[in-house]
Amino acid sequence: MSKDFDGAIIVVTGASTGLGRAIAVETASRGAKAVVVDYASSAKEAEETCDLVRAHGAEALPVQGDVGDDAACRAIAAKAQGFGRIDALFNNAGTTKFAAHGDMDLVTDEDFLRIYRINVVGGFQMVRAARSLLEATEQASAVVNTSSIAGVAGIGSSIPYAASKGALNTMTLSLARALAPRIRVNAICPGFIDTPWFGKGVGAAGQAAVRDRAAASTPLKVASTAEDIAVAAVFLASPAARHITGETLLVDAGSHLNFAPLVAR
Repeated sequence: MSKDFDGAIIVVTGASTGLGRAIAVETASRGAKAVVVDYASSAKEAEETCDLVRAHGAEALPVQGDVGDDAACRAIAAKAQGFGRIDALFNNAGTTKFAAHGDMDLVTDEDFLRIYRINVVGGFQMVRAARSLLEATEQASAVVNTSSIAGVAGIGSSIPYAASKGALNTMTLSLARALAPRIRVNAICPGFIDTPWFGKGVGAAGQAAVRDRAAASTPLKVASTAEDIAVAAVFLASPAARHITGETLLVDAGSHLNFAPLVAR
């Protein structure tokens, strides 16, 4: 097992389940010294993540906080203050509303504002809150934003969600320019991920149907798991990606190839 995160201090938002949990565990398995595990509501699930992190020998620091609240973002970042630095921040917390794109009456301005508050403003606030600790590392630190193929192709659970992820992709570029050379900023764009988060929106039967469609329609003929996506996110924060910043990495089993505007990307 590679130990390329040996001694690293990691912060993961939205880490109680799914992709956030997988990222936290992956960094711990690769030698991280400590992982700050942020969660919005479920202390029980967050503690399960912490147990998995500790099983790999890393210290786990749970903290409850809604990234849409600036004070909460500062409290999350402050959890790492005792270590004097943050080597990698994973802006993974996100939300959506499931609504057919063609029915514009299914979403409200409040839906847009809530989704943007978490998916876009939350990521900005976390970087701002963690900036001094991210700049305290010997080598350039890393921020990895969890975006989505929805932000590239205009698809996904709803129009507000797709729009928010498109904004996050643009913000990734802006921050990469603004924070270089001390902080690298990149984003991953997953397609369907087979996690409980998705099931909460469409139910178990709906998730199974989407899983089957994903496995049938993606060029690689698979439905991605959280662990499949986590290794790509962790790569962007690793020393192997030390010369990568401002990149938006599609990690979707090739599903973007099914959309004509992206065929020649």
